[in-house]
Order: sequence, then C-alpha cells, then structure tokens
Amino acid sequence: MIQDAFAMAGHYAALNPGLTRAFAFLERPDAADLPEGRHEVDGERVFAVVARGAGRDRAGALLEVHDRYIDVQCILKGVDRMGWKPRRDCVRPEGAFDPGRDVGFFADAPDAWLDTRAGQFAILFPHDAHMPMISVGPIHKIIFKVAVDQG
Repeated sequence: MIQDAFAMAGHYAALNPGLTRAFAFLERPDAADLPEGRHEVDGERVFAVVARGAGRDRAGALLEVHDRYIDVQCILKGVDRMGWKPRRDCVRPEGAFDPGRDVGFFADAPDAWLDTRAGQFAILFPHDAHMPMISVGPIHKIIFKVAVDQG
C-alpha cells in the first residue's frame, strides 16, 4: 500500500503504465464534477469509478481484495479511514472470491488504519486487503481500477 498527495503521483508511474493514465484522468478540469459510476479511461486496462456517499462504520465492514486490478483510491472530499492488512494474513473469508467482479471479502480485523484525506491517494495492490469508505462524514472519491497485466 502506498499513500501520497496528488502532487506526487508522477513518482509512481514506473510501477505500472496504467497509473500514468489514471493520474492523467484525475487532472481533468471536470474530474470533481463527474457523475457517480464508471468512466472510461483505457478500456478494461484502466477505468474510473466515481463514488460519493456517507462513510460507514467499522462494525460489519469487511476487508476486500482483488486479483486482476490495483485500486487507486483518490479522495476529492472528506477523509477515508481505510483499514489495511496483508492479504496473506487474512484467514476469515466471507464467501468465495468472485472472479467476474474481481473481488473477495474477509472478516479479519485490519492491522492498521490510514486516514486518506482530500488531495491524497492510496494505491492498493492485490496483496493489500483493504476496508475503504470508513468515515464519520461524507466522502467523494474516484477509484481507479488499473489492470495488473497491461498487455
């Protein structure tokens, strides 16, 4: 997991070419005004999901994991207090992994909590189990799904 400010995004381009396309999309002048839902960036290799809503409580929330995509959670407004745990340490699965949606859930408790604030992003790799949208207030963010395999 990586957390940093939007201004530092260029330092992570070498990790995956899709990150460059995601961060370029984030610089659009209308990024903060995009409607909720999925937005095209580069086909199935990179796409954005705009989310707005009330944060949720930790109670009952689950850690999530992905196999095919890196999550880049970019906070536009609010604070997302994300839980984190190494995926290899998760031992309490909640149902089977859904390959069609590229998501699996675990009922394990996070090992750490990271406040990601407006103007910051978190990059979460397939080895990072994460619990997003934990907040006492509203959150507005863009989540980029960046394919691990850019081929």
